[in-house]
Amino acid sequence: MRSRRATTVASLLALGAALAIVAAAYATPERAAAPAARSGSDAALVKCGTTRTIGFMAPVTGPAASIGIQQVHWAQYYVATYNKTHKTKFRLQTEDTMLGAPTGTAEALKGAQALAGTPNVLAVVGPAGSNEIVGVTKSLKDGGLAWISGSSTRTSLTTDGTRTGYMFRTVPPDAIQGPTVANFILKKLKYTRVYIIDDQETYSTGLADTVQGVLKSAGATVARDGVSQQQSDFSSLIAKIPRDTQIVYLPWQLPPKGQAFGNQMKAAGKGSIKLMGSDGLFDSSFASVGSHVYDSNFPLNPKSKIIAGFRKGHGGDGEYFGSPTYAATQVAATAINRACKKGSTTRAAVRAAIKSTNIPAAQSLVGVTIRFNGNGDLSTLHKFGLYKSNGNVFLPIAG
Repeated sequence: MRSRRATTVASLLALGAALAIVAAAYATPERAAAPAARSGSDAALVKCGTTRTIGFMAPVTGPAASIGIQQVHWAQYYVATYNKTHKTKFRLQTEDTMLGAPTGTAEALKGAQALAGTPNVLAVVGPAGSNEIVGVTKSLKDGGLAWISGSSTRTSLTTDGTRTGYMFRTVPPDAIQGPTVANFILKKLKYTRVYIIDDQETYSTGLADTVQGVLKSAGATVARDGVSQQQSDFSSLIAKIPRDTQIVYLPWQLPPKGQAFGNQMKAAGKGSIKLMGSDGLFDSSFASVGSHVYDSNFPLNPKSKIIAGFRKGHGGDGEYFGSPTYAATQVAATAINRACKKGSTTRAAVRAAIKSTNIPAAQSLVGVTIRFNGNGDLSTLHKFGLYKSNGNVFLPIAG
């Protein structure tokens, strides 16, 4: 009996193993195909043709549209000027991320999946927000796509190892922006009583942490609070801000929210307290709050003929927040052309070409040679610009 039972158990185990193999063969297509799809997207040969496609992700609509449209204009400007003088052409496949909308990063994720699933998209410009990048990383990497952001500044995006070889950016990180802001408050304005309000998103909290750390280390008195990006009534928060506060720092992403906060500060009788925003608030709507408003934004080459040409075609408005997106588009296009020398290429080859980018300073909008370090950050740009409102727009005061 023992021998017969052992034989029966062995037979059942063998049958179970066989069924497991069969079940694996007929697994759902999504699960069974995922590893192969990632490998195939990465190495699939794409015919370059005479018109080449760059994926583009930006907040075209939604709460951050006022700065998103600047990125759209600058990306389009690069493509238009390039196409005028070259036989090969570029086109943008644009996905609206709706940064700051109640759906969070859901729209950005849909856009990333659409671009990853479009075979002739060889690289991506964007997304704009650091929180968006966290949300789309897996989709873009699974598709083998590199992306170059012209505005995401959270330091850890390029230092935590998650996106190495895939993510690049044409702006300095918050490891540079944060100390620049804090030292400006301490050494130039000589303020020691500061109130920091983050908007509870990845970009904002990281930058607020950096500024707070530098200020506290220098002995400044720093209070900290946070609001949702969906909040519009700031009256209860403003009531908590001590009247002897010298400056309120707002590392936010949505200029209309910054404008509303500033106007509500004045309505509450606290309009004499200075305000300072970050690059996400670098917009005329926030500047319109008054001449007591400061901001930090990406450094540019003020003598650039590229900027002069853009302003001429946009009524004199430089739309400077969007300008590093021109550089990001330039990086993508240059890398695609290099990878396409034999008439066809792969997304992996484009990634490799982006890594070895070397655009001379004379052709660069940011005023320095565009070259990346091993993390994907610019190895040549180590400063942030500082600006003050004249009541209508921001003008440089240091940089």
